[in-house]
Amino acid sequence: MHLHILGIAGTFMGGIAQLAQAAGHQVSGADAQVYPPMSDQLAQAGISFREGFEPEQLEQENPDVVVVGNVMCRGMPVIEEMLDRNWRYVSGPQWLYENILHDRWVLAVSGTHGKTSTASMLAWILEYAGLNPGFLIGGVPENFGVSARLGEAPFFVIEADEYDTAFFDKRSKFVHYHPRTLIINNLEFDHADIFSSLADIQRQFHHLVRIVPPSGLIVHPRDSDAVDDVLAMGCWSEQQTIGSNGTDGWSYEPLLPDGSAIEFYLEGEPMGVLRWDMLGEHNARNALAACVAARHAGVGIDHAIEALSRFKGIKRRLELRGDVAGVRVYDDFAHHPTAIATTLAGLRQRVGEARIIVAFEPRSNTMRQGVHRDTLAASFVDADALMVLQPDDLGWDIAALDYPLPTEFAATVDALLVSLLDRVKAGDHVVIMSNGGFGGLHERLLEALDT
Repeated sequence: MHLHILGIAGTFMGGIAQLAQAAGHQVSGADAQVYPPMSDQLAQAGISFREGFEPEQLEQENPDVVVVGNVMCRGMPVIEEMLDRNWRYVSGPQWLYENILHDRWVLAVSGTHGKTSTASMLAWILEYAGLNPGFLIGGVPENFGVSARLGEAPFFVIEADEYDTAFFDKRSKFVHYHPRTLIINNLEFDHADIFSSLADIQRQFHHLVRIVPPSGLIVHPRDSDAVDDVLAMGCWSEQQTIGSNGTDGWSYEPLLPDGSAIEFYLEGEPMGVLRWDMLGEHNARNALAACVAARHAGVGIDHAIEALSRFKGIKRRLELRGDVAGVRVYDDFAHHPTAIATTLAGLRQRVGEARIIVAFEPRSNTMRQGVHRDTLAASFVDADALMVLQPDDLGWDIAALDYPLPTEFAATVDALLVSLLDRVKAGDHVVIMSNGGFGGLHERLLEALDT
């Protein structure tokens, strides 16, 4: 079967492209903005795609089915052509369930933060146990080098996003996955372009909980009122809770301030110590959630801890992109105040008194609408200096916030780069935060430092 994927360069749809090709399908696609790591993965997989959404592509490709990504909307020429010509079409999540997930034991990782990291850890634990899982993750785990893999039955790990499915299916994507093992990491308001309140998001999570079977497992924090409210709407599956320094359920306790050594407990009894290279208490919690989910799939806690001691991290999650002239440059996907704060807190514990300089791009739809303006400034408190991209079309005055550290603003990436080069010196740690390409700032900074 020939699939033509609209929006193929997104991490989710690009993952579907790789899975479809591995399953024996012919794959083509189109997108408007393509940048690493997905552009590299598609090229490595030999999957061709077009730049742009001109309507003629459907006639030229003549696919058996059009797989529609959630970036597509009414009014786009290719979508109007698809509907007018009555071309067979399906959403990415629906195609995935019907063709890949239907006969698999799905382990889904959901929540506002930590989905990519936790899903990557879980997939690696199962891989280390010799189970050769399939996976589709919104990032690239360094242990695998790809964001998606077909793997072997029965296990399949998926990052379960609450974003909507498609322009014709406004349910959250994750209701299509039918997980047997479900992690709910946390729950905060996000995606303001499609949800008007936290209650709207909680209703979608309730829909997800409703389809976990009675023999399934839901792993969730015991200190989240928002998650508790979801489960209070109805839950028919086994639950296991995780948290810090407790005697109920599963707990963790960092043994070192930077989170590089963690002890795990079950009902207050020690279960093992993890020593690894990841930073921060948030990753300690992610690790415990992955271990508990893997245990449901038959992997013992000792084996899971041993696997995570060899976990290499994820691209774009505080990924060290280079060390030039004594300046270490990191790429981080954080685009929500909670994620920003936890990432910088972990780095601060690791680097001590060394200077941390952050370059931040407010790129997500929620950030561009100013939804997080009340909590954004304080999330940078563990940095020493902040540089913010403030393009003319941002829509709100990000410079008016009360920042707890020296902060500069730039209207263009070029201007921000000049300011960075004037400020950085040997010994600094520069964290570039964006959920997009940030105009190639990472590479441009490293190249400039190397001259």
